[in-house]
Amino acid sequence: MLYDLTVKQFSKMLTNLSLILVKSQEHFDNKGLEVQTLLDSQLAPDQFNLTRQIQVVCDTAKLAVARLVGQLDSAPKHEDNQASMQALLARIKEVKDYIETFSEDDFKEANERKHRHKYWGDKHLTGYDFALQYATPNMYFHVSMAYAILRHNGVDVGKMDYLGKLPFKD
Repeated sequence: MLYDLTVKQFSKMLTNLSLILVKSQEHFDNKGLEVQTLLDSQLAPDQFNLTRQIQVVCDTAKLAVARLVGQLDSAPKHEDNQASMQALLARIKEVKDYIETFSEDDFKEANERKHRHKYWGDKHLTGYDFALQYATPNMYFHVSMAYAILRHNGVDVGKMDYLGKLPFKD
């Protein structure tokens, strides 16, 4: 279950985010607008800008999966210095490629593995609770914020861009 919740779903959301960002680049290019304005845009003064939202999405995906499988040191390291849409898209691709190296077998001990965070003091979460209560909502929050920033800046994206392809059955 944790494999599906993290690797499969995070991979899907990274793909959707990439497609939305490409659409955003095209929108700004067609309007003759500077994409840097979009990358620096934020919804509120105390909220992360689009660039930082994307960086956090990537960090959440790679670090959550790495922690769950007990391989935190294997996660790609990224300097938060992406200054272009192309650099952000490359970071998303690298993270997606990384998390997709893991299989369902890698998650055998993930449910009960203890996870600690400097903000949690002496407390910990089991892998199951970490994935369900922390990592997944955090991922969706930052993808949603990126989506909202794009919408706020006039990019024509809708709910289906956010949701992506669905596994419809006949």
